[in-house]
Amino acid sequence: MPQKIVFMGTPEFSIPTLKSLMKSDHEILAVYTQPPSKANRGQKIIPSSVEVFAKENSLILRSPSNLNTDEEYNYLKKLKPDIVIVIAYGKIIPNRLLNLPKYGFINIHASLLPKWRGAAPIQRSIMNLDNETGISIMKIVEELDSGPVMHQNKIKINENIDNLTLSKVLSQLGAKSIIDSISKIEKGEAKFKEQDHSQKSYAKKISKIEAQIHWNESAKKILGKINGLNPNPGAWFKFRGQRYKIWKAKIVNKNGDVGKILDNNLTIACNDKAIQILKIQREGKSKQETEQFLLGNKLEKGEIIS
Repeated sequence: MPQKIVFMGTPEFSIPTLKSLMKSDHEILAVYTQPPSKANRGQKIIPSSVEVFAKENSLILRSPSNLNTDEEYNYLKKLKPDIVIVIAYGKIIPNRLLNLPKYGFINIHASLLPKWRGAAPIQRSIMNLDNETGISIMKIVEELDSGPVMHQNKIKINENIDNLTLSKVLSQLGAKSIIDSISKIEKGEAKFKEQDHSQKSYAKKISKIEAQIHWNESAKKILGKINGLNPNPGAWFKFRGQRYKIWKAKIVNKNGDVGKILDNNLTIACNDKAIQILKIQREGKSKQETEQFLLGNKLEKGEIIS
């Protein structure tokens, strides 16, 4: 039976699920997204990916800066949605809204809950060197990402996958799972299981200072940081007062003094083994393959990067 749905999402990660809902028999009453943000030094106003998509497809759009107002409460109440689907919206849902939809608020979260609740589950799973992750479809309750789970999809991950690639895989996984999940909820077949809260962990937002590379860590940990923070904010190091971001690298079975450039291919010694940089970006410049980068930048064999 077709359901009346309100959708909440903000980044590109949310789009496949919204597309999946549009292709279904369900009715999308409204789309919520975060308001446009100012980007970079030019302070240009940038709309969210969901806002752009919603406008292109003539969907009713709302982008309040604050959900916890009488206006938003009354608007949602008047819509009388059967269900609200949330994926990477980026705002806490006020408690007084949670019981307005017939079947509540259902969230697609990019981790195997209760592991990695919070804002950066994909980045944290890669940086933590997890060997699996997935998506969880759960009911939203007052406490962050702690509601009962009705469905999970697991996938294996390896040390070479980056955040951008894994995000695309998980977003498609969520989009494929949501239609069947809505059907089970409507038929009363969904089995919501409480999380084991003793096993919870939190994926806090990544800070720019946390993205700094420390060469006294193992090559595996450093590669996890490089991959986990690609494309945003990007793992970086400083050399001669300049900041460099590493966009792609691999582990090399070489050893040397921590932070030392071991060869002419920009291989840098770590606490255990070494990292060979394959793609790099100097502050204020464009990304470059290492071979091209070294033609105009002097990071030479034997030098130490602190």
